Amino acid sequence: MNVLITGTSQGIGKAVAERFLKDGHKVSGIDRQEAGICHENYVHYQCDIRDYDRLPAVGEVNILINNAGTQNEDDIDINLKALIHITEKYGIQERIRAILNIGSASAHTGAEFPEYCASKGGILSYTKNVALRVAKYGATCNSLDPGGVLTPLNECVINDPELWTQIMNETPLKRWATPEEIAEWSYFLTVTNTFCTGQNILVDGGEAINYHFVWKE
Repeated sequence: MNVLITGTSQGIGKAVAERFLKDGHKVSGIDRQEAGICHENYVHYQCDIRDYDRLPAVGEVNILINNAGTQNEDDIDINLKALIHITEKYGIQERIRAILNIGSASAHTGAEFPEYCASKGGILSYTKNVALRVAKYGATCNSLDPGGVLTPLNECVINDPELWTQIMNETPLKRWATPEEIAEWSYFLTVTNTFCTGQNILVDGGEAINYHFVWKE
């Protein structure tokens, strides 16, 4: 299948692209940075997803994965508005088979920066809206909402022993996901899955269920 992924230069997006390439899919990536992947079935478009007039003509898209995102840098414009524009441009069409929006656990909890939470929260409802509209094509649309992931963007806390200890105390599985684990979820929700749609899949190592229950000894 022909797969279009945004934000493929590093982290989750790169891992997702490599997962699809591994199984022989053709992958196109859009990122404002240079390509981080060299493969015969990979085409890279260096472009800011907010620059709507410069978005590439990529041909047939069967799977769309909206991964590009930021934190404390025009979050609503990049994480939500551009995601909507990309989806309307490439995803709402008869050849589409699956759309996946990479959201965040913060959309469920509100436990992060205000505009970041708002941008990711908007993805939850937009995902359901798109799922209703692409159902007539037999396509699915879901969001995958990770908690902590071991990516370069999170190195400021990963490399701080004190903060890392605090974070692990909030995470029942006592670790964060690797980009490759999120890539496997992405592959499952877009290739293996053909029936689950309009859902917001929370993958956070159990952090959301850690309510710190207090009771008398």
